[in-house]
Amino acid sequence: MHMEPNHEEKRNASLNRALLILSCVLLSIGTCGGPLIMRLYFIHGGNRVWLSSWLETGGWPIIFVPIALAYYHRRTTEGPSTKLFLMKLPLFIASAVIGLITGLDDYLYAYGVARLPVSTSALIIAAQLAFTALFAFLLVKQKFTSYSTNAVVLLTIGAAVLGLNTSADRPKGESDKEYIAGFLMTVAAAALYGFVLPLVELTYKKAKQTITYALVLEVQLVMCLFATIFCTVGMLINNDFKVIPREARNFELGEGTYYVVLVLSAIVWQTFFLGAIGIIFCASSLLSGIVIAVLLPITEILAVIFYHEKFQAEKGVALALSLWGFVSYFYGEIKYSKQRENEKKKEKEIEIEKKDTPETADVSQLDP
Repeated sequence: MHMEPNHEEKRNASLNRALLILSCVLLSIGTCGGPLIMRLYFIHGGNRVWLSSWLETGGWPIIFVPIALAYYHRRTTEGPSTKLFLMKLPLFIASAVIGLITGLDDYLYAYGVARLPVSTSALIIAAQLAFTALFAFLLVKQKFTSYSTNAVVLLTIGAAVLGLNTSADRPKGESDKEYIAGFLMTVAAAALYGFVLPLVELTYKKAKQTITYALVLEVQLVMCLFATIFCTVGMLINNDFKVIPREARNFELGEGTYYVVLVLSAIVWQTFFLGAIGIIFCASSLLSGIVIAVLLPITEILAVIFYHEKFQAEKGVALALSLWGFVSYFYGEIKYSKQRENEKKKEKEIEIEKKDTPETADVSQLDP
């Protein structure tokens, strides 16, 4: 009698694990590939910040593919009356608001990448974990441990170390003022996205409907749509659409390559967002922030290899602090998860004991 629920639980746990792994792979592609492709655009003659920010979410129509697949799967089990979209109005409004915030974050990040080497911006973005942890604590009551606190402090110090010598890796032809502006914009982008991740998790918790992965995809679609609308307005004000053909002709790698870079950028950034929301759905916003932070040193190394960026002592110290922070956090999480598993086992054992123990009659209620 008790086998079916257990079998169903195991099946759901396996699906959740598979989805979590897929989300981690997608996030890895986006976190490492997105900044590199964006920087490629700026290095070889591109200079439209609003266009770059638009590309971060402009690939939103791609999400229709998994939504259609999810709909087809539901239709085979629920019949012809199945709705294509599951989202209700309150969740739509919340997703739209988060989308507009994401659009602003896209601009801040694109501005930073336009001014800073990828190896530098990647290390600054590592501080996002500190902001994610803080906002996760405030918004979704994420518990802090001594290990997670240590990780947050180390990552924050790592970002601060980078600010000590801002002129050492400044790109040629860029003033100190432009470099510092890029630095501050990147810090602001890290803080804002650190706010967005827990906000998405809070939206899931407050939504007055069952959160499924199909619904998560719809949330992502609406978020990216409104972020793209925000950036489209910026592009129109800045006349970016008129400039694109001329910029393509003058692109150092060729006109055809210019458009390939734009399309590829939109696709790769979409894997980033799909991966991030997938991890939030399967686990938590803090884990999503952790995975992003863990991948940043890889992004930094790739930037040094492909773009021959300088690797000064400050970057080495910041990287060491970041890695120390990651190890500290993961060790704490492993220890905490084992503790939770043991607590759950004890709770189940107590429940089983209660069920197996026969209820004794209250002697005081019996007649003599």
